Amino acid sequence: MVTLRRPPQYTRPGPPLEPYQVILRPLITEKGTHLAHPPERPDPKDPTRNRPRRPAYTFEVHPLATKTEIKNAIETLFNVKVYDVRTQNRRGKSRRFKLKTGRMRNWKKAIVALHADYRIESL
Repeated sequence: MVTLRRPPQYTRPGPPLEPYQVILRPLITEKGTHLAHPPERPDPKDPTRNRPRRPAYTFEVHPLATKTEIKNAIETLFNVKVYDVRTQNRRGKSRRFKLKTGRMRNWKKAIVALHADYRIESL
């Protein structure tokens, strides 16, 4: 009989993060507002918009946070059920002040889709 060993789970570097340390701030933008409030009825003229969309919210998160930690933090802090988490590592832009050039810091963005029955009212 062959026994298969399960590979070890990924452990990220650094100390364990609390939910309020994972979510740094919500990102309130025009695109984020459209993601959070999908249309109730699909557009009959546009066939690409016929599938219902889930409400999604964008957050700036800790750069070392994993998708699982982000999902658990959102469910804990906002009492909702998370459907999907997508993340982006954003590179900081270069900025200039008078004759000196510098860079903004790199940051991580999370797009969190909720189940259709849930909303975050405070955002």
